[in-house]
Amino acid sequence: MQVHLKEKQAREPTIALINVVFLMLVFFMIAGTLAPPLSNSVKLVETQDLEGREPPDALVIRADGVLEYRGTELINAEAYVERASIDLPLDAVRVVPDRSLPAIHLKEVSDALRALGASKIYVVTERGL
Repeated sequence: MQVHLKEKQAREPTIALINVVFLMLVFFMIAGTLAPPLSNSVKLVETQDLEGREPPDALVIRADGVLEYRGTELINAEAYVERASIDLPLDAVRVVPDRSLPAIHLKEVSDALRALGASKIYVVTERGL
């Protein structure tokens, strides 16, 4: 006597794959329409040859760690507060570090400014597009 058993075929998860692809399609369609495209009539400003300059109220830290404010060398962060005639507590301080300044020096200056009461310290950097 011969018995024929049907072999079970493994089901392919095509329905699940189609659902995932469809959900991704809907997601990207919605995400792509959140920001409208820039009008073709607008021409963006080129800043390629623009001369960089620090903000006038910023504390500059040179690569050797020397502090400057409006072209004058300072001894420490307290001298910055005195020179700038800033009311205490400090509200927001802009710091322009040299590219070669070690991060530890930047942290020391920011810690000193925090100790003087600076609530916010902004590090001004070059932005490349």
